[in-house]
Amino acid sequence: MTAPSPDDCLARNDWICGDYLSTRRQILLDAVVQHLQLTVISVALGLVIAVPLALLARRRRWTVGPVLGITTVLYTIPSLAMFSLLLPVYGLSATLVVVGLALYSLTLLVRNILAGLDGVPAEAKEAARGMGYGPTRQLLAIELPLAVPAAMAGLRIATVSAVALTTVGAIVGYGGLGNLIYAGMNSFFKAQVLTASVLCVILAIVFDLLLLGAERLLTPWRRAGHRARRRTRAGEGVKRLVTAAGRRT
Repeated sequence: MTAPSPDDCLARNDWICGDYLSTRRQILLDAVVQHLQLTVISVALGLVIAVPLALLARRRRWTVGPVLGITTVLYTIPSLAMFSLLLPVYGLSATLVVVGLALYSLTLLVRNILAGLDGVPAEAKEAARGMGYGPTRQLLAIELPLAVPAAMAGLRIATVSAVALTTVGAIVGYGGLGNLIYAGMNSFFKAQVLTASVLCVILAIVFDLLLLGAERLLTPWRRAGHRARRRTRAGEGVKRLVTAAGRRT
């Protein structure tokens, strides 16, 4: 039996191996694509469900407790148990993973959307009504835009969580990078485990940065407010300096 070549990191089963990246490029790409699809579709589905629930809870205050309670209970169910409960309905399919992840995202999305709507200043609502805005126009033009920061905070957390939880879908064969992680752990393939894990972290960071950028684009008034506050603080600083200089003279 010949010893592995000193340049053959695959034969040595190193954690960091460039040959793994070059020889498994298509496998990694397919896993990343599947991971992206599962994450985006599940979070989008969760958002489609969460927005009406938050609006219902806002309009019918007696539903706040049941809505938040049910979504919180769903979030506390372990992922393996969640997939097992959904298995009779969806079978071993990607839909099983998507629905499970969407249910997990509800508590984060509903809470933050509702918090954003409740945090809209009363004077903004009064001004909208004074301008003749009806309830629907006021919601779309005033309340939802002002609720964006809180809603996006929940969306960012839900998306990053979905990136992590997607890996659990490997138990049914639809886990994106999780498939590689689980297979690598079973065979103790170090380079595969580390590479897939690092790619999961990178995906989470990229998603978070993209959503942060989207939030800034959707809330230009916040940037204007920050600039105005900086100018105000700078002006106050100049006044204090001038006052101090006058006292010295």
